[in-house]
Amino acid sequence: MMKHEHVHDPGECSLCRIELEKVGVTAGGDTLLSDVSFHIHCGQLTALVGPNGGGKTTLIKALLQQVPHEGKIRHVDAHGHDFPAPRIGYVPQQLSFDREMPLTVADLMVSAISRRPVWLGHSRKAKETVMQALKETNAVSLADKRLGTLSGGEMQRVLLAMALMPLPDLLVLDEPVSGMDQNGLSLFLQTVNDLRHTHHLGILMVSHDWQLVRQYADYVVLVNREILCAGTPEEVFASEAFRKTFQVFPMEKGENT
Repeated sequence: MMKHEHVHDPGECSLCRIELEKVGVTAGGDTLLSDVSFHIHCGQLTALVGPNGGGKTTLIKALLQQVPHEGKIRHVDAHGHDFPAPRIGYVPQQLSFDREMPLTVADLMVSAISRRPVWLGHSRKAKETVMQALKETNAVSLADKRLGTLSGGEMQRVLLAMALMPLPDLLVLDEPVSGMDQNGLSLFLQTVNDLRHTHHLGILMVSHDWQLVRQYADYVVLVNREILCAGTPEEVFASEAFRKTFQVFPMEKGENT
């Protein structure tokens, strides 16, 4: 587990941690989140778990400044100073698009960073940026493939590469491995693991796969409109709060849903 004292080099993110302090979200008179407080540290993978409708998506939207919220979300640098404009990369569960559309992976990625129409070709600078991001996610071979031909695992690695343009301070993974086969799952998660150590990224991952959380997460937050429990995977999965929330006995190592 990476320590706070880690000295940043120029290739690493600028943040030290993100502090959520008494974050609350209401909509239409309903309380969606209340009094949520925890830290997301760079170099660590924090997993967000909880029941459907428990506020996980709302919390992500608050982090992305997509919904108004009470409380504070502070971005703190290595010297303890507020960091005004952190870069946040977001990887959704899936991307909706017309699978018959004759668009390649490179076309999609260039369109995300350039105002130049795809049919006019790719500039050298844009292509270099795209290829570097694909290299980071072990996906260079996918550059010229049509989007409609990609497997679930390949598509997620492409979305991960897009989230790295530019390199973020926080990477948010929203149920990123749903529907992947085992090979795609293993490659995706190993890529994410490599990225957080190489670039000292803070990562927030929403997941219902408890074994995946046990294997990769440093810290787990159990939320159901409020924080019910937080700690190491072993601490959270063994807690009374976890048992009551999911109506299960405490997990043993190697057990999955």
